Amino acid sequence: MRQIVLDTETTGINPKLGNRVIEIGCVELVNRMLTGNNFHVYINPERDSEEGALNVHGLTTEFLSDKPKFREIAQRFHDYIQGAELVIHNAPFDMGFLNHEYRLLNMPPLEGHISGVIDTLAVAKEMRPGKRNSLDALCDFFGISNAHRKLHGALLDAELLADVYLSMTRGQNSLGMDVEEEVQVGGVLLEPVPLADIIVLPASDDELAAHEDTLNGLDKAVKGSCIWRAALALPAA
Repeated sequence: MRQIVLDTETTGINPKLGNRVIEIGCVELVNRMLTGNNFHVYINPERDSEEGALNVHGLTTEFLSDKPKFREIAQRFHDYIQGAELVIHNAPFDMGFLNHEYRLLNMPPLEGHISGVIDTLAVAKEMRPGKRNSLDALCDFFGISNAHRKLHGALLDAELLADVYLSMTRGQNSLGMDVEEEVQVGGVLLEPVPLADIIVLPASDDELAAHEDTLNGLDKAVKGSCIWRAALALPAA
C-alpha cells in the first residue's frame, strides 16, 4: 500500500477569500515504511500572507517571490500523489485549498486521482474524545519529539504526522492469548502488536498494600465485603 502523508501552508484560512497554497510537504509510506521519496516545494502565491498566517509559518512575500507558481508544479505534484492514499491532519482544510488550486487551472478534483483520504484529526478525536488533538498534542501523547518545531513547516509537519499516524495505528492484541483481533478506528485497520512486545509489570509490594487499603476503605463504606473482594475470590479460568 502506498500512502502519502501531506501538509500544506497557506496565506490564510479561506481559499474563497483569495488565499493560496504557499508550501506543500509530502512523506511517502509504502507498506507503512518510510521510503525517503518525499515531495517538498515552496510556491509563489502572487499575494501577501495574512498576518495571522504569517505568524504561524513565517514565509514572507519576499522569500516566496522567486518561487514557482502553483501552475508550474501542479503536474509534478499530481504525478507524485497519483493513486496513493493521502494521510492529512484536518483533511478538509488541505483538500479544500488544493482543490481550489486545481480549479484555478481547470484540473479535476484530487479525489479522482487518489485512492482515498485518512483524516488523522478525525481518527484522533475518536481515539481521544474531549482531548486536545493538535499535531503538537499528539506528538506529546505518543512521545514524539517536536522540540525543533518553532514555526509550522509543511515538510516538517508531514514528517511529524507520519510518526504520529504510525503510532496511532500500531494496534493492540486481543486479551486472549491465542486470537489476534482486528480493530478499526475511524475506518483505519490497526495492526496487532506481537505478544512478545507486550510488557507485563507485576505490582510492587507498596502498590499491593495501597490496593489493600483501598479495598478496606470500600468494605467499610458498604459495611460488608465490596464486589472487588468477590471478584478476587473467583477461581481462575
